[in-house]
Amino acid sequence: MPATHPDDWPRPPACVPNGRLDLVPHGARVAVAGLVLVRQRPGTAKGVIFVTLEDETGICNVIVWRKIYEAFRRAVIAGRLLRVTGRLQREGAVTHLIADRIEDLSAMLDSLLVPEPCSGAGQP
Repeated sequence: MPATHPDDWPRPPACVPNGRLDLVPHGARVAVAGLVLVRQRPGTAKGVIFVTLEDETGICNVIVWRKIYEAFRRAVIAGRLLRVTGRLQREGAVTHLIADRIEDLSAMLDSLLVPEPCSGAGQP
């Protein structure tokens, strides 16, 4: 696979499936979405929050710096389904997304509970 420059990578709002983040070049700006599996705020992390998101293809580790946390606090604390936009950081086999925008998409989960109308034959 030829080397790709980060600026050549497609821009958000299209979300990259977590299972394909290995194709994204270091430093590229991308968006991912997924269910929140873990939120961690270690006391030794100086205000940094680590969020793990999961979609149907895999997981994504997100780093939320204090300034971003303050701007998107409600989404970080309460969101069950998030879309995160940021810069991809890769060090060896470890990949993180450094968040610069966080959107709470949890309301979309509620639509999963609404039954779809039947379209079977013989139905009025």
